Amino acid sequence: MKKILLTLLVICLLIGMAYSQNADNKWGFGIFVGKTEFNSDAGNNFLKTDKPFYGFGSLALCHYLNPSFNLGLQGSYGDIGDNNYWRGNSIGFLGKKTDLNMQLIYKFDNGHLLKEKAVIAPFLSIGAGLAGFSGDRIKSGGTDLILPYGGGVKIKLTKIVAIQYQLLYNDLKSDNRDFRVAKDNDGFISHTLGLVFCFGSPKDSDNDGVADKLDKCPNTPAGVAVNPEGCPLDKDNDGIADYLDKCPDVKGIAKFDGCPDSDGDGIPDSEDKCPTVAGIAAFQGCPDTDGDGIPDSEDKCPNVAGIAAFQGCPDTDGDGIPDAEDRCPTEKGPKATMGCPDRDNDGIPDIDDKCPDVPGIAANKGCPEIKEETRKVLAQALKGVQFETAKDVIKPPSFPILDNVVKVMQTNPEYILEINGHTDNQGDAAKNLDLSQRRANSVKVYLVKKGIAENRLIPTGFGQTVPVGDNKTAQGRAINRRVEFHIVF
Repeated sequence: MKKILLTLLVICLLIGMAYSQNADNKWGFGIFVGKTEFNSDAGNNFLKTDKPFYGFGSLALCHYLNPSFNLGLQGSYGDIGDNNYWRGNSIGFLGKKTDLNMQLIYKFDNGHLLKEKAVIAPFLSIGAGLAGFSGDRIKSGGTDLILPYGGGVKIKLTKIVAIQYQLLYNDLKSDNRDFRVAKDNDGFISHTLGLVFCFGSPKDSDNDGVADKLDKCPNTPAGVAVNPEGCPLDKDNDGIADYLDKCPDVKGIAKFDGCPDSDGDGIPDSEDKCPTVAGIAAFQGCPDTDGDGIPDSEDKCPNVAGIAAFQGCPDTDGDGIPDAEDRCPTEKGPKATMGCPDRDNDGIPDIDDKCPDVPGIAANKGCPEIKEETRKVLAQALKGVQFETAKDVIKPPSFPILDNVVKVMQTNPEYILEINGHTDNQGDAAKNLDLSQRRANSVKVYLVKKGIAENRLIPTGFGQTVPVGDNKTAQGRAINRRVEFHIVF
């Protein structure tokens, strides 16, 4: 019998079922002591406190299936009897029982009815097994099929140790173990109380050292280093695991396998000559702001489209002179005149030439030198223009002289004529200034009436402020009372 019991225990260990385990500790081994209460045609001893104690020992090994069910294998050996034997009744019996059964266990601490970590965990069980009987006072020999069902409760002391009580009714598929055959099959109740020890290792599907229930990345490839949550390491926190990241120490983007593109120009920093400024592939990531085909790093005018001949600076008029050095960037001109045209080829650029179509001299801003006869006309007007005393009315003898001035202006349309009025110092200075201005205006009116454009005439009165003669003498004062004509360009 001992060999049978040992064999049964070895089978239990090899099959490996759990009793009240979880996903981390899937195995459980239980050591129990118990009491049997026989129920037969001779009498029912169920829960009778005044009956003899028929004790036994029991071992169990169990395995976690899922949060709701465990599968257990339990074997026991000990006394079994009928209390009538102890009263001297001839129908009483006493013997030994060896049984082995497999049970499907439903757990109330399955996360639905109770929390899986509940300290008090009730359960129900049902199973099937075999029982063998021996002894002189019981019908022995052969084995009986038993169908155990019942339930119990487990009180968890630690994560791996619990106290467990179980009550099973074992229905025997025979009716003669008590030497009597009547209406119902025999059966017995077993009470067990003992300790359950849970063991095993947490499930770790990807073998990364982090249990599945804690693993936020349960499918990590083998050999990949992970963090405490079971996810692949990502040192630079760019969302790309180090084992997939070509730049694991620098935050990057998925497009470049974890390598950075700091300026966001679509060119990874490792290939970008200008990694902090958005650029184009044609210049290895460097910019060409003005789009002239010359990278900004080589472009002296990066914000204005230009040409390579001038290092990216423009030559708008195409005259071979860069705009920055060209006084006339929109008109072609020679270098001698700094890029400005000179239509009359007098060496004075049109932009400065008051007479751009007639060769002239620099002193006259590009206009021809004043002819001697013109100078004489202006000199005659200086002395010949007369006014009525203290008035701005031109005397008729002055008209021929002014007509000569009209001819000069008509012949030379580029001339601008200054008409300057002057007085002597006799009388009030303010009145003299006003008189000189009015006289200059009178001359302008005369010339305009003769057809000279008003915008070519500039009348200005100077009063007594610009004498050319001595105001202490009559002759000097006469010289100071004058109108001067000056040609300007």
